[in-house]
Amino acid sequence: MTETMIETRGLTKRYGRRTLALDGLTLDVTKGEVLGFLGPNGAGKTTTIRLLLDLIRPTSGEIRLFGLDSRRDGLETRRRIGYLPGELPFEGRQNGWELLTFLGNLRGGVGHRHIRALAERLDLDLDQPIRTLSKGNKQKVGLVQAFMHEPELLVLDEPSSGLDPLLQREFLQLVREIRKEGRTVFMSSHILAEVEDIADRVAILREGRLVAIEDMRDLKQRAVRQMEILFDAPVPAETFGMIPGVRDVKVDGNTLSCTVEGPADALIKAAARFTVISVLSRAPDLEDAFLEYYSDERGG
Repeated sequence: MTETMIETRGLTKRYGRRTLALDGLTLDVTKGEVLGFLGPNGAGKTTTIRLLLDLIRPTSGEIRLFGLDSRRDGLETRRRIGYLPGELPFEGRQNGWELLTFLGNLRGGVGHRHIRALAERLDLDLDQPIRTLSKGNKQKVGLVQAFMHEPELLVLDEPSSGLDPLLQREFLQLVREIRKEGRTVFMSSHILAEVEDIADRVAILREGRLVAIEDMRDLKQRAVRQMEILFDAPVPAETFGMIPGVRDVKVDGNTLSCTVEGPADALIKAAARFTVISVLSRAPDLEDAFLEYYSDERGG
């Protein structure tokens, strides 16, 4: 039986009588899963994370982590979690090494070699005072403190904020390694590209409400891609214009270009009736598949 690491039931948070930050969130995250928690800024992602960690209290609803009550068993649950907040309050005269060593000793069981190995992977200079670090370097410190005790569950709020593209890739590789070890990652973001390569599922939040939970493979299958097929001679556009999921068909000389929504199987089979020289398929535009959940037609 698959172990549930995060379980929420009807989780709701109000600030005052009128401001509804989170509305009835019911969600399960299983062991070994990477869940991308997606939504625009202000959708309720950070509120959800703060509720999970008992940093704020829900107006109503239930939260269980590792099968335990998040409030009653808060000390036990937080011991097993690595947390990266969206805003890092790192100040003071300590350098990175001093801060991380202090946090590691406070928690216990964190090896100095492991801290240095993580810092090296993220190109973090541990000798620099925290208060002098850029946003990106503070983010690296935050990532090291979240990963360094090898937690069962990582809860990450906008984890690649401030990182350059090379370090974003290194961060994603760290997440892949954690998933391979059977650990769990709950990762909020408003950038779909940040999670599309590593997430098993995405949960999509809009105005405090969960509007969809999608398997990433299904989302990719439905996503829109641009395709170009080069033939040895011109082909009739009408042959391809009637294929379900194929639109914007154009023929320029021997080249057919079109937009394909979902699997390209029918298009490829139709093209095989002619002599194909080459096929070019641009990566699916998952952003379009994601944004459909924020259209007026889908909304509410």
